[in-house]
Amino acid sequence: MISIGPFSVRLVAVFLAVLLAWAVARMVAKRLPDSPYKAASGMLLDAMFVGFVAARIGYIAQWWDEYAQSPMSMIFIGDQGFSWWVGVLAALAFVWWRTRSIRALRRPVLVGVTAGLLAWFAAGGVLDLLQRSAPPLPALTLATLDEKPVVLNSYTGRPVVLNLWASWCPPCRREMPVFEQAQVQYPDIAFVMVNQGESAQQARAFLETQGLQLKDVLLDPASQTMQAVASRGLPTTLFFDEHGRLVDTHLGELSMASLKHTVSRRFAPSQQIKTDKE
Repeated sequence: MISIGPFSVRLVAVFLAVLLAWAVARMVAKRLPDSPYKAASGMLLDAMFVGFVAARIGYIAQWWDEYAQSPMSMIFIGDQGFSWWVGVLAALAFVWWRTRSIRALRRPVLVGVTAGLLAWFAAGGVLDLLQRSAPPLPALTLATLDEKPVVLNSYTGRPVVLNLWASWCPPCRREMPVFEQAQVQYPDIAFVMVNQGESAQQARAFLETQGLQLKDVLLDPASQTMQAVASRGLPTTLFFDEHGRLVDTHLGELSMASLKHTVSRRFAPSQQIKTDKE
C-alpha cells in the first residue's frame, strides 16, 4: 500500500498539486503591472476551497441514499468521497465570477488552476501504474475464529475486499456495519476482515457485543498482513480483483457510499448487475 507516513499518497498528491497551483498563480501574477501576486494567490486558494466544498456536496448528492441512512457520515471527509469534476467546474466558475471586474487576475489564477490539475492528473496516472505492479493478495496462513488455518490467497478467484482492523480502533468499529451490509448486497465479493494483533477471544467478544454477523473474519495475532501490504495504520481496506491483483486502497474509515463507489469503479459490471438484481 502506497503511503507517506500516516497519510495516503493520493492525499499528499492533492496537497502538492494545490501548492503548485498557488506558486504558479503567484509567479504569473508577478509579471503583470503592479504585480498583484498576493491577490492572485489568495483568490486561487479561495477557488480551491469552493471547489473542495462543491466536490463533497456533489458526491453526497450522487450517493444520497447511502448518506441519508447515516447523515453524520456526510461530514466524515476521511472517506475520500469527492466528485472532482463538480469541484473543478465550481472552482472555474468562481474564478470567472470573481474576476469579472478585475480581468487582470483571471489569467494568472486560471493558469495556476490548470497547472495544479495537470499535476494532479499526472500523479494519479503514476500512482495507478505503481498500484498495478503492487504485490498480489498475500499467501499468508491465518486462522478463523475457530482457529482453523486459512491461506489468505485462497480467496483468489473472485474479487476480495480485505479489511485490516482491531477492536480497540474507533474508526474500525464505526465502519464494521458497512461491511456487514456490503457482504449481503455483494454476495460475489469476498469481504475478508483480518483482525490485527488480537486473540480469538478478543475478536469474538467484540463481534458478539456489537451483534455483528460477518462471514469471513480471520485472525492475524502477529499482524503479518499489515507488514505484507505495508499498511501504516488501521483501518486499512484493500481491493483485489479476481486474479488477486491490487486495484485500489483506502486508509481510514470507509462509508457505504465510498465503498460502493470503489466497487463500481474497480470490479466487473456483471457482479454489480447481479448484486443489484438481488
